[in-house]
Amino acid sequence: MTATQSPLTVHRFTMRFSSTPRGARLARRLCGHRLDAWGIPYGSDAHDVVTLVAAELCANAVQHGHVAGRDFHLLLTADAATGTVRIEVSDTRGEGLPALPSPPSADGESGRGLLLVAALADRWGCCPRRSGGPGKTVWAECAAPGLISPPPLP
Repeated sequence: MTATQSPLTVHRFTMRFSSTPRGARLARRLCGHRLDAWGIPYGSDAHDVVTLVAAELCANAVQHGHVAGRDFHLLLTADAATGTVRIEVSDTRGEGLPALPSPPSADGESGRGLLLVAALADRWGCCPRRSGGPGKTVWAECAAPGLISPPPLP
């Protein structure tokens, strides 16, 4: 490695999914698979937390950000240098920005997703979609000890 090259420490996975419950399930499964490949094994606390946060964000994109004929986008990055995983889920509905809801009623069937994200993630938030198209991106960052650095580029 020359003095001008820096070591690559960031893993990246990105994919578009159909804005359906099936798309959200697939996103969760692929997220879990990537985490395991990056050194965060199935069954570890970090794996379970990141997978659950990703599942909640994807489910919210399907339930609250669905626009007919439009997909949602998942970006998963993991920085081995900081031991942090960032989950970004973008949908094409710009209104209805998420905010931490008040505690749901005991008999309610929804309203717990963002409470889980807020409780489990180290940080989370929302911003306009970066692609220039309509919509928003909801993101969360979670500590993930055990990340391995990706192999160097040839």
